[in-house]
Amino acid sequence: MANGQWYPPEWPDLIRGLAEGTLTPVTPKRAATVMLLKDTDTGPVVHMLRRRASMAFAGGAYAYPGGGVDPRDDDHLIRWAGPTRAWWASRLGLGTDETSAQAVVCAAVRETYEEAGVLLAGPAADSVVGDTTGDDWEADRAALVARELSFAEFLDRRGLVLRSDLLGAWARWITPEFESRRYDTWFFVAALPQGQRTRNASTEADRTVWIGPADAAAAYDRGELLMMPPTIATLRALAPYDSASGALAGALERDLAPVLARASLKDGEIVLAWPGHDEFTKHIRTGGTPG
Repeated sequence: MANGQWYPPEWPDLIRGLAEGTLTPVTPKRAATVMLLKDTDTGPVVHMLRRRASMAFAGGAYAYPGGGVDPRDDDHLIRWAGPTRAWWASRLGLGTDETSAQAVVCAAVRETYEEAGVLLAGPAADSVVGDTTGDDWEADRAALVARELSFAEFLDRRGLVLRSDLLGAWARWITPEFESRRYDTWFFVAALPQGQRTRNASTEADRTVWIGPADAAAAYDRGELLMMPPTIATLRALAPYDSASGALAGALERDLAPVLARASLKDGEIVLAWPGHDEFTKHIRTGGTPG
């Protein structure tokens, strides 16, 4: 392959099925993922994990901590700080649906803790927790992963509030209609809180790295790092920023119109395109070889 663009071999058949009406799109699940940043002497770096090769979806690809919304992420008892739920509903393109907005933001914070051990919460609206690596913290994290504990219960037990102001909404991508595992995913940026550190807490990942966005993009271009289109697109967008705080400030200006791949079938060729992202366009000849 010329670069590291993730491309499943079954996609051509699925695209044909969609075009011919034999495949019915599934409704995408809401999800959130977080580009966790920290500053270094040479500029900001982003925390990435590599999905295990055995994973059915995007095995071997580099991604950010994240996952689907838990049904309890919209619990009205979640302790909250930062912009209001109404503000987030507007920012995320959810109209007046404050419940869904809370669920997406909560999923971003919860998944970052579950998969990276980093918690964007504090005892008050102007503070954030420090070290979260103790045995008691790990027990709570494991209970969250097992869904034995809801995030609302976790925050209440520890007297913490979710710090929604530590997140910046960056992009929104929806899995193509021909995929069986579909997600409507919001991408966020956040800075690593002082006193906390990341670790590979995800059972879905076999490696984690801190890497400069431009360096990661260059490795993708050389075919060394495998990534899905949303990952490399957001990395390229992060590259111009010289600090984590700069990226957070820049998030306020980001367009959150959802990006959804479109596939067309004409004259024996499939064309797969992501609107606004021409670099990912694939021309797939009869027989399934992307060009």
